[in-house]
Amino acid sequence: MALRKKKHAGAVDNRKRPIEHNGLYPYMARFIEWGESIAQVSPDTTRRRDSALRRFIEWCDERGIHDPREITKPMLERYQRHLYYYRKRDGQPLSIGSQNVTLSPLKTFFRWLTRENYLVSNPASEMTLPRKPRALPRHILHLEEIEQLLAQPDLATPSGLRDRAIMEVLYATGMRRMELCHLSIYEIDVRRCLVFIRQGKGRKDRVVPLGTRALAWVRKYLDEARPQLTPAQDDGTLFLTDYGAAFTPGWLGLYIKRYFTAAGLNVKGSCHLFRHACATHMLENGADIRFIQALLGHEDLDTTEIYTRVSIEKLKEIHTATHPAKLPQDMAGKSLAGIALWTALESEAEESD
Repeated sequence: MALRKKKHAGAVDNRKRPIEHNGLYPYMARFIEWGESIAQVSPDTTRRRDSALRRFIEWCDERGIHDPREITKPMLERYQRHLYYYRKRDGQPLSIGSQNVTLSPLKTFFRWLTRENYLVSNPASEMTLPRKPRALPRHILHLEEIEQLLAQPDLATPSGLRDRAIMEVLYATGMRRMELCHLSIYEIDVRRCLVFIRQGKGRKDRVVPLGTRALAWVRKYLDEARPQLTPAQDDGTLFLTDYGAAFTPGWLGLYIKRYFTAAGLNVKGSCHLFRHACATHMLENGADIRFIQALLGHEDLDTTEIYTRVSIEKLKEIHTATHPAKLPQDMAGKSLAGIALWTALESEAEESD
């Protein structure tokens, strides 16, 4: 059954705004072209910039602003307040992260306008972006949940074999869904059990271990399933849809989400949860944080250290072993009624003494 991406009531409005008539648009178009051709930013960065600048220009258009020289620091502060008080269709405000993503391209845009001498001074130079919270992952998949998800695909079908291989690779490597979508069959080193991730986030390459189990499923997919999915003109993309095309990140996320639903896991997210699980499970099994940083492709160790705050199993073990407020060994697993009875008997014994 075909999946359609529905926009829920709380979704951020990222429609393609018609702002070509505004005088600011030619500057935006030249900035976007500069980013693609000179700065060589990623397609994702280009899309974010396009969406954010269209939103800003639409706001300017409603106020009759058509020239970048008309824009002042107080005007940008009013726009920032507009985003703060903006409410989505479900009545919820924009998250701090969404506000940051919407405002950050403006700083880059006005810095470019100033450097290219379209502006004498930069009105956004002192703009303070909202501080993004270092939120913990909402849900870390347990090993039992991982195995439950891996058991969902129908291995009697080519798509089922492919989906099992996809989830195995996501869990084994912790790679992002975008990176998996771009994988080529030539980037799997079978002999050394490695995968070459080309042009990951920040346009950086890295080589990571694939793991023997994930490699076994990839080889099974390549031998038995991919030949049935391959189109007449094969470009070498590793994982192909039922129609022989490469997955897009959005489509892959929706597709894998079906297995969470089938497994009865009502959690937010899909592909990225395998990345969280990979890092957390390795950390709990004794992996050094710097090795996990290299695996995930984090530029800053602070980003990786978030997993030290969700790796709770070791803390639970120490808490159980050392905290004085714990039940005797023979009471573990008893019902609340049994524990209450034991507590009452203990109190009665103390009073009689």
